[in-house]
Amino acid sequence: MKVSIAKHHGMIIWDGVYNYPLSNYPQITPWELKKLLAFVEYEKCHDRTTEFMCEDKTILSAINHAIAFPETVQDASLPEKLTECTHCKQRGCLTKFVCHASTIENAKSILASGKLLSAVKVRGKTGAEIAANQLSAAYDPQDPADYFEHIMLAWGNCPAVDNLVMQREMLRKFDRLPTSKDLENAFEPGVRYYFKYKDVVSHPWHVFDGYHPAKIKDELVLRDYLFACIIPAHYKGELEQHIHPGLAGKVYFLEQDGLGLLGWAEKAYDFVCATPQPGTSSAQT
Repeated sequence: MKVSIAKHHGMIIWDGVYNYPLSNYPQITPWELKKLLAFVEYEKCHDRTTEFMCEDKTILSAINHAIAFPETVQDASLPEKLTECTHCKQRGCLTKFVCHASTIENAKSILASGKLLSAVKVRGKTGAEIAANQLSAAYDPQDPADYFEHIMLAWGNCPAVDNLVMQREMLRKFDRLPTSKDLENAFEPGVRYYFKYKDVVSHPWHVFDGYHPAKIKDELVLRDYLFACIIPAHYKGELEQHIHPGLAGKVYFLEQDGLGLLGWAEKAYDFVCATPQPGTSSAQT
């Protein structure tokens, strides 16, 4: 895998290249170095090498020093806000919560079983089989098999998870990807599942790959880790009957109010931040 460190507009792994933006290029923070080391280690564990590409020699020197002396960054703390990517209303990733999103149809089985499952577990196929026949909107022909063995989580205020859900639904219904106008004027949110970051990183199957905020191998039991589930209110009649009793008090139906992708991500996140600890109330609108 190649890691390109430059003034990228966002963070993405595509076609074998990890575009890695910095919060204040060409300065690189201890947390950004710690994340790069986690990526190198993850790749090494899966028999892949990492090549760094950067025009700034000072940055490359800092990376090489961190690789040689990992103890210098191992205690770097996670900031409350990350500004490497600013494609959201808050102009940065807020790190108290992480989230996952699903389509409305997939939410029925997720809420009924009380579990999020990896693609491998859901489809009953190996990661290699899925990688070879992946038809997801997020499909990258370079995605390795191990990616499909995990449940990937984004930062709690990130709009990308609903963007992916919308992509999958548009491909299924109309055989095309959504336009920017679709995402604002014809946006259809999925179901969002929120977890406290500090809880997720204590999960026995937690993995930090230096790209996702966190991911979990195989399955994530919602009863034990879910903080809040946000469902667009107009799907209440369709989904309410599927909610596992063990999730009572953690599921909320929120009015979309005509919001597009960015507005919905902001509203859902603000609602979750204002939500009391689960278990104090029943599912509500």
